[in-house]
Amino acid sequence: MKLSPTIPSVTPTRLRLTRLLTSLGLLFVAGLASAQTAKPATSAKPAATAKVSSESDRKEVSLTVYNSNFALVREVRELSNLGTGNVNLEFRDVAATIQPETVAIKPLQKGALRVLEQNYRFDLLTPETLLEKYVGRNVFAYRYHEATGKEEKVEAKLLSMAGGPVLQMGNEITFGYPARFAFPELPPNLIAKPTLMWLVDSSQAKQSLEVSYLAQGLSWNADYVLVVNENDTVGDLIGWVTLVNNSGSSYRAAELKLVAGDVNRVHNQAAPMAPTAKRMAMASDGGFHEEGLLEYHLYTLGRPADVLDREQKQVTLLEAASLGIQKKLVFSGEQYYFQGQYGELSKNQKVSVFLDFENSEKNHMGMPLPKGTVRVYKADKAGKKQFVGEDAIDHTTRDEKIHIKMGEAFDVVADRKQIQWKTLGNCSSESSWEIELRNHKDENVTVEVREPAGGDWEVVQSSLPAKREDASMFTFDVNVPKRGKTKVTYKVRVRWC
Repeated sequence: MKLSPTIPSVTPTRLRLTRLLTSLGLLFVAGLASAQTAKPATSAKPAATAKVSSESDRKEVSLTVYNSNFALVREVRELSNLGTGNVNLEFRDVAATIQPETVAIKPLQKGALRVLEQNYRFDLLTPETLLEKYVGRNVFAYRYHEATGKEEKVEAKLLSMAGGPVLQMGNEITFGYPARFAFPELPPNLIAKPTLMWLVDSSQAKQSLEVSYLAQGLSWNADYVLVVNENDTVGDLIGWVTLVNNSGSSYRAAELKLVAGDVNRVHNQAAPMAPTAKRMAMASDGGFHEEGLLEYHLYTLGRPADVLDREQKQVTLLEAASLGIQKKLVFSGEQYYFQGQYGELSKNQKVSVFLDFENSEKNHMGMPLPKGTVRVYKADKAGKKQFVGEDAIDHTTRDEKIHIKMGEAFDVVADRKQIQWKTLGNCSSESSWEIELRNHKDENVTVEVREPAGGDWEVVQSSLPAKREDASMFTFDVNVPKRGKTKVTYKVRVRWC
């Protein structure tokens, strides 16, 4: 029997399924090929633009200077073309002594700018830093030859700067090479002045920024000149403010404020550099106005002032004419005198000279005075002013008395003797004293004898009335005739523990 091949029958359903699987396979292959040839989409943001702001953008500047070698700097700069988006802003002409952690930046247009990052660049361009940046690189050394009268240029590799330049010239290593160095280019990150670098997000091209920070190297102190009349009863006082700027930056047409008082700070300050002396006595017009600030006093100059770097400036603080003063001769003891047996304690001891005056409106003053030095002048018989003494005063509020020690009197001297000593028990005694005051002047004088007894004390007997000044002090007012002498005697009981 002859067999014929069997051909399977194809149903319509199986045919449709085969066509569907074939189509899906073709789509998968096409998709895979498309995925292999397609380029990935990029989402990188454009690089930040770079902008520079210098002193020329400054529209306002104010300085609040404290009398402890630092200041608050506040300035407003107008940036006409800052741009939008991310901007690297180079903020130049700040103080070299800036404390970067104290910087505050605020756009005057609300929400117009946001600071993303701040850096402080202080790697300054100097001969030393330039050489250090070139360690491991080639430099040019120029050496002058007297025979040829010309400089010879040699290329050398700078190997080290420890203790001076160490050079490799050809196959030799040398140091102390007498030459000047030249460099093919300026290394990156070296700047002429300290600079603040900000990465900011700007929403508008034109910006006005207020920037404030604390800086060291700015300080001020007060000095006073007191001219007294012939009788030492009336004087004229002039107060000066001496401002020193060693901050490394100049501030032109600045609003100037001074704070007097002991402001608490965490100190880690370097010593200031010596200023270039430049005395600038300003007129009293537009002078200082005083106001309270917390528990301090703020003095504001009534006009703009240029505060230049490495300059000493003097500005009039106050002027007071015809203020009443009192000259006092004072002879003072010591507390320990009453706690032991001594005999004669002093011979021909000079008497101290003081000038006192009230800082009150009634006495043509009344302005809180910053601490400083008072220098006193008096005219001689020829009418020429002579320097007669100086003393330091502390911060003195109004309606308080100011004491200025002038020195020691030449013509008024005193002796002090302990006449009797008796122990009354543990930490107590009774002693008798004699004080002789001698006046060699051609006029009568009054000497205030000040006795700081301390503890519990009682004047049992005295040749002149004893005046209780406070719990630890009693005094005698002693009139001493011209070319004469006066003795004061007294007995006192003291218990000091």
